[in-house]
Amino acid sequence: MRAGDVLPEQVFTVTRADLVAYAHASGDHNPIHQDEEVARSVGLPGVIAHGMYTLALVGRAVRDWTDAAEVVELGAKFTAPVVVPADGGVDVVVSGTVKDVTADGLVTLALNATCGGQKVLGMPRAVVRQAVAGA
Repeated sequence: MRAGDVLPEQVFTVTRADLVAYAHASGDHNPIHQDEEVARSVGLPGVIAHGMYTLALVGRAVRDWTDAAEVVELGAKFTAPVVVPADGGVDVVVSGTVKDVTADGLVTLALNATCGGQKVLGMPRAVVRQAVAGA
């Protein structure tokens, strides 16, 4: 990887079944992630994906782009919900650019995550450690 490299866009389709599975795995059973009526009653446009699930999709993209390099840092701000319809799913699009590569193998990635053309994560970034040639 070199500074300036544009990483290929990855698309992840999120379904209500994914939200149920994530709730079981994470222990986050907040009904806004599964119950349309509850989600709307608190002012949401519908059932929304867990923010950490959305960030996990970014992590999956990072893993694929970096051949499973060690993730040193992964973070973002949650800026907009990913609304998941009852039927079918919704696409989360993850893209990125290599911002910096250090001599000791640290690679900083500037990332972007959108749903329906709207950014859903603010300032997402990752830092990974790649093997250094000859080390």
